[in-house]
Amino acid sequence: MKNLSTALSMIGLALLLVPFVSCDDTNAKAAENKQEKNYVSYEGDPMQTRIYTLENGLKVYLSVNKEAPRVNTAIAIRAGSKNDPANATGLAHYLEHMLFKGSDEFGTMNFEKEKPLLLKIDSLFEVYRDTEDEAAREKIYARIDSVSQLASTYAIANEYDKLVSGMGAKGTNAYTSNERTVYINDIPTNQLEKWLTVEAERFSDPQIRLFHTELEAVYEEKNRTLDSDRRKTWYAVYRNLFPNHQYGQQSTIGTIEHLKNPSITEIKKYFDKYYVPNNMAIILSGDFDPEKVMDKIKATFGKMERGEEPAFTVKKEQPIAVPIEVELKGPESEFVYLAFRFPGRHSEEIPLLRMTDMMLANGTAGLIDLNINQQQKTLEAGCSPRIMTDYSVHLFRGAPKKGQSLEEVKNLLLAQIDSLKAGNFPEWLPGAAVNDLELNTIKQMDRNRGRTSMMINAFIQEIPWETQIHQFDELRKVTKEEIVKFANENYNDNYVVVYKRTGEEKSLQKVEKPAITPIKTNRDEASDFLVNINKMEVKDIQPVFLDYEKDIQKNKFDNGLEIRSIKNDRNELFYLYYVFDMGKNNDKKMNFAIDYLPFLGTSKYSPVELQQEFYKIGCAFNVSAGDEQIYVSMSGLNENFEEGLKLFEHLLADAQPEPEALKNLVSDKIKKRQNKKLSKRQILFGALYNYAVYGENSAYTDILTKAEMETLQPKKLADKIHTLTGFEHHILYYGPKTNDELSAVLKEHHKTPENLKEVPPATQYAQLENEKTKVYVVDYDMKQAEILMLSKGETYNPETVALATVFNEYFGGGMGSIVFQEMRESKALAYSVFSSFTSPRDSIKSHYVLAYIGTQADKLPEAMAGMTELMNNMPESDKNFAMAKKAAMEKISTERITKTGILWNYETALKRGINRDLRKDVFEAIPGMTMADLKSFYEQKIQGRNYNIMVIGKKENLDLAALSEYGEVKELDLETIFGY
Repeated sequence: MKNLSTALSMIGLALLLVPFVSCDDTNAKAAENKQEKNYVSYEGDPMQTRIYTLENGLKVYLSVNKEAPRVNTAIAIRAGSKNDPANATGLAHYLEHMLFKGSDEFGTMNFEKEKPLLLKIDSLFEVYRDTEDEAAREKIYARIDSVSQLASTYAIANEYDKLVSGMGAKGTNAYTSNERTVYINDIPTNQLEKWLTVEAERFSDPQIRLFHTELEAVYEEKNRTLDSDRRKTWYAVYRNLFPNHQYGQQSTIGTIEHLKNPSITEIKKYFDKYYVPNNMAIILSGDFDPEKVMDKIKATFGKMERGEEPAFTVKKEQPIAVPIEVELKGPESEFVYLAFRFPGRHSEEIPLLRMTDMMLANGTAGLIDLNINQQQKTLEAGCSPRIMTDYSVHLFRGAPKKGQSLEEVKNLLLAQIDSLKAGNFPEWLPGAAVNDLELNTIKQMDRNRGRTSMMINAFIQEIPWETQIHQFDELRKVTKEEIVKFANENYNDNYVVVYKRTGEEKSLQKVEKPAITPIKTNRDEASDFLVNINKMEVKDIQPVFLDYEKDIQKNKFDNGLEIRSIKNDRNELFYLYYVFDMGKNNDKKMNFAIDYLPFLGTSKYSPVELQQEFYKIGCAFNVSAGDEQIYVSMSGLNENFEEGLKLFEHLLADAQPEPEALKNLVSDKIKKRQNKKLSKRQILFGALYNYAVYGENSAYTDILTKAEMETLQPKKLADKIHTLTGFEHHILYYGPKTNDELSAVLKEHHKTPENLKEVPPATQYAQLENEKTKVYVVDYDMKQAEILMLSKGETYNPETVALATVFNEYFGGGMGSIVFQEMRESKALAYSVFSSFTSPRDSIKSHYVLAYIGTQADKLPEAMAGMTELMNNMPESDKNFAMAKKAAMEKISTERITKTGILWNYETALKRGINRDLRKDVFEAIPGMTMADLKSFYEQKIQGRNYNIMVIGKKENLDLAALSEYGEVKELDLETIFGY
């Protein structure tokens, strides 16, 4: 984001990171010593990554970052859906699910008795798979269900989650894509040895148990993809872009036919072939001693036996000679995808592809950014590359304005490619784009999760780490002439375009539910393995709580404007926010003016020129106008802070009215409102949720009408922007400057009146009381049904936070929670399900009891009954309660709120009327809690409440009679809940 005179070299950017990485001496001699220790590292690597290769072929990537006593972990397997057998697609994804079920050591109470039953289930599924007669298949599945019931009496559901949650793990999950399967966790530093012991056991002898209920969860996941227009369109792009290669012909979730005919035998074969150490990597970023960690990895994963190198045959694609056009329909708003195919990661063309993409769309100064988005020619447009091992994809996307066809959107996108071919971009843009990419990489490396993501990618695609850390050197070599030549040679009629129109897609099927008897979860049981893991001694980590007075530096202008800052000693990045405690509830037109601001120029710069000026100096400005607050913000590199601030203040003080931009903005807002009414997520979690909380009179519906927007005047809106900094506000800053240095610069450039104006009073909206249970239904064309249950509690009470924390951990949070075990693991009634006792961010608002179910429409009655039972009769488990307490304590002990997080944490505390870090109260209260306390909390806050139950689904598939058993059913139309 900088011009040539201020461009940073790769070494310069690397030096920005040195203060915050923990690393060894990086001189040449040290590098030699490292090679002798059997790991590879490179000078100039800001992450100081160490790469080991064990004797069995296992790769280990380690990057130390001591910001918090936690470690972000990943176990990556170089295999995904492209490696599925052609006759058993979805298999890699199945296996990912099953790796959470345990081994012969955990997840079971008696493996010797369980094992023959698991083998019987395996053989029955093979018979089921080879049987075509439906009546015979039903009998076989009934037998599978029966044997599964018996097997479940020996199984311990979700014991893996108990193992890791007891360590204080966060973000426990996994994902499968075309060419990778990755298992992730975020664990406390002191739990690394436990974690490695558990994971080594998990990957040594996994058992395919509780299979048919988890299979039902995969069915649900498949049906959820059928309800997503974006996912369906993405698959259509790939099918047509790759008519031969597995990328297009083997979707990760699998075909319906293969999902209905699963094979445990094939899953085991897949595991044996691909889950071998020479095809795997352990990837860690966080606070640890690399040498000690390697000793533990060798002692655990080093025991795994090397396997044969998995082979993969790339199915070659022929060039696309003419555009391939595809039509799809779905209930959501319309959009178009346009895609070109390119070679894979190791092609010499990849740097050119990346640079071409940045010339077209970089979020600020690309051709699509300036010629389409800035000029409001579509509702939204952009592009991005997906670089994979065998082939790559450059995907373009666009959404139409009112009255605009998808074909017109496509032509606008193609016009930007033509403009690129003609060389219609400035000479400074490639250099600025590389700096932008580097800046984003710095931001990514500032987080452990960002670091592990980079290392995962390098392992999966076999990218030498030296190439990874010097990637920007290669990008800097790319010239404008090379980009133009590349575009002319590669972007012609060789594309796939998919038009996603609004309508009913009648050809889609769904995976029907089989008959399943609830299995036993044995939640109160524990394997010897879990008991022994819990006995392993760990060194305590003491919590660190915020002290707002010490952690945040404050200063005030004479007019009372407060500056709150935190010094960034890690790198040269800064973030600046002007925060106004007023929003749409205070002044609807001011909010509209803030949305208008990005499309305006000044007396000195046109709107396009202004965007380019920010991009040249590596800065970005952003605006956010909500119901209660307005933010205008800027970020970038410290060396350009003052230059960026001048430009930022110039825009706020001198924004010039743009009549055509206002006309387009009004039209686009009206179109976006219409599009919201087509989105099931906006309907359920936006409009319907607010209707359940407030009724018809809410901030969600109290908006400028179409007529009011059409009468807005450009000059008056610009004048509103000019007056913005005259209102009471405060400033937040995280960056390299001290508070005194920052205050001096702000006093010079942030001009405010002698007396700041009070913000206008806000309209208040009353939260409804739940006098009786009501059921609200919205008809929507979808395969699944989604349900929200909501009940209002008391206004914010900080005294409830400690028990609420443990309750949420115990009852409705992760995979080991009561709700997940009962609803998904035991009864297979939902793919996604959770419940929580929520705390508001404002002292005048209320706590709520919330429950969510995402399920097949034909399972709605059973799912509602199951959740209602849990909300009124909480199962009690002393072991689960002890685990929940331990998990909550571990998370607080090892959590470190840092950087801008401190500032925003303080903002929330002030809104709640407190001036302390509440985590300290929670941490001190948890040890003394008893099961009786939790039960009392449940009885007072959860049990026997009235709910507003919100249901979205296709009406003809919903059992309204079953819903009426809970309360009066009211069918709502979209105009009522959206207010327009």
